Amino acid sequence: MLQCKPSSNLDIGLFQNDYLPKAISPEILKNDKRDVVQQLASLRLFDRNYNCPTNAGMLLLGHNPQSYIFGAYIQYVRFDGLNRAAKVVKENRFSDNLIQMLKELDSFVKYTIENKRPVLVSALREEEKINYPYVAIRELLMNSVMHRSYEGSNAPTKFYEYSDRIEIDNPGNLYGKARIENFPNENDYRNPVVAEAMKTLGYVNKFGRGINMVQDVLTENGNTSAQFVLDDITTFKVVVRNAEYVAKKEDSKGDVSGDVSGDVSGGIKAQIAVANARRDAIINLVKQNKDYSVSKIAELLKVSPRTISRDIDKLKAEKRLQRIGDENTGYWKVSDDTNSKK
Repeated sequence: MLQCKPSSNLDIGLFQNDYLPKAISPEILKNDKRDVVQQLASLRLFDRNYNCPTNAGMLLLGHNPQSYIFGAYIQYVRFDGLNRAAKVVKENRFSDNLIQMLKELDSFVKYTIENKRPVLVSALREEEKINYPYVAIRELLMNSVMHRSYEGSNAPTKFYEYSDRIEIDNPGNLYGKARIENFPNENDYRNPVVAEAMKTLGYVNKFGRGINMVQDVLTENGNTSAQFVLDDITTFKVVVRNAEYVAKKEDSKGDVSGDVSGDVSGGIKAQIAVANARRDAIINLVKQNKDYSVSKIAELLKVSPRTISRDIDKLKAEKRLQRIGDENTGYWKVSDDTNSKK
């Protein structure tokens, strides 16, 4: 066990200037006459019995936390391909104390991972599309930092980007009350002091709905829902598909609607049947609720908004569906002419 003064191992300036004013109200701090050791101890960052920082104190404020908690860092690798055999094109290691590291990680996701690209939607207009939404990837990474096991493994959190997906893999699976059968509706904290600190600093959701928010944002952006791999008891993995890759994969199928000649392959016929069934499902949904948005329909049918937009264009062309009013305040109207379906 370390025998030390707080300043030997902890960044006291960072504590007093960055963390303490956010953790304690100004009124209380104004009248607080305690020394820094007492302040640290009151926030469970220092153990006065052993005259030593707690593990949470080292993680959050340590000068070199990896000297004591070896796996306390994030390893980012970008591969130019679909697996780890592909060429590595970028590497980064986030290994400072958590208060500093989370700032760097936040900025990295916003300016490096959230890749914006223009997409032509008409002859005169482009829309800006995003491969990975910043808020979704940030939330997943912050949750990995908060919930991972720091004492049971020396492995880092792995943040790997491939051509078609991002994988975030961290030591330690679901903890406490959280189980495969109740995830993500049930939550528990393996690292309660770290969790409280991250909430204080504004890095994680305070109401336990971060995963639901992530799925909403990803579906809206066209990534499809995040996939959680929970069958390995030693790790927790989440996979997010690249929205551009998803769109290209859908586009490669082409528009398989319309008349079919007798020599069309069974695979194409199957695609046509799926597309027609999905369009019938869209009609049924808007009959139930004429105010459904494209993103809501996509969520209910578990496909991307891009696919639904393409289906709606086809339904409009067949005069089975029309939009009354604008996109924001209008509503859907289903044709009463059942013969209009081709």
